[in-house]
Amino acid sequence: MAYITLNKNNFFNNLDIITNKTKTKDKVALVLKDNAYGHGLIEVATMAKEYGITKAVVRCQVEADAIKDFFDYVLVLAEIPSLKSDKIRYTVNDIKTIKEFPRGTKVELKVDTLMHRNGVDISEVEEAISLIKEQRLILEAVFTHHRSADELTSEYFTQNENFKEVKKIVLECGFTNIKFHSANSASLMRYDNFDEDMARVGIAAYGCLQSEACDVSGFKAVLSLTAIKNSSREVKKGDRVGYGATYEIKEDCTISNYDFGYADGFFRSLSNNYVTPHHKELIGKISMDNSSFIAKEDELLIFSDARVVAQNIQTISYEILTALKPYIKRVIK
Repeated sequence: MAYITLNKNNFFNNLDIITNKTKTKDKVALVLKDNAYGHGLIEVATMAKEYGITKAVVRCQVEADAIKDFFDYVLVLAEIPSLKSDKIRYTVNDIKTIKEFPRGTKVELKVDTLMHRNGVDISEVEEAISLIKEQRLILEAVFTHHRSADELTSEYFTQNENFKEVKKIVLECGFTNIKFHSANSASLMRYDNFDEDMARVGIAAYGCLQSEACDVSGFKAVLSLTAIKNSSREVKKGDRVGYGATYEIKEDCTISNYDFGYADGFFRSLSNNYVTPHHKELIGKISMDNSSFIAKEDELLIFSDARVVAQNIQTISYEILTALKPYIKRVIK
């Protein structure tokens, strides 16, 4: 069956670049949500622990439970707990939900500084803090999320100014030991002198950060995918391949079928529109469980950089990576 290879040297290279910005590993919170951006939750957690990362960010309780023994700190972004945890803290995304958190829960307050997605409004910060106190929750941090840090727009600077106002409000509420964080991958790379308590780093750690606003040249893709040959056949010029007969063979050749299709995360829109890193042409429509190439190899490298695949169908590397199914074997090398 097709398998994924995770390049540990590339992962550590990316973390070196990141920690050069944060000045310390202790300020790096690795985002592991959605199966570590498709890389494999446990596999990436294992490598991160080896490197010395002590903080992680996940989407939900299931992910937190799976990796909590790898890290000293885990932040859940999108779930209200039924029970409190000493190691796990939870995000307050809406002022209306504060009373749903069990007393004694460690929480971090998210503030909407411009993205208009999750988080309390700046005008609600004081009220939210008051409700957190009433509910006897343990407020550890206040944070926000950038919507345009990877683009050359004024919005990045506007959000920074808005977050400064948030910090001022929080401190005026009497909190002196609260931590603040706003930097994602692109935002961190734009800092000349990083001065926040933590950076939540995702796509940069996986080597697929794309940005017009910062230097991304040193990052190396961590994930590559290899498929195994199911069968081969000789075809003649004029023969047609696959569902709908959408590809006509241009000259006599050998084609092979490989065990990776759209059910595994290979986007069907790539049909007749992709060439592998070793210049093997994808032909015909991608099937549920397999795809055909003009190739003879027993194993075929499908891609080694999700950014290249994404360009073919005008999407982002995140979508390519997170589409990869969890049952595909991940191997660390």
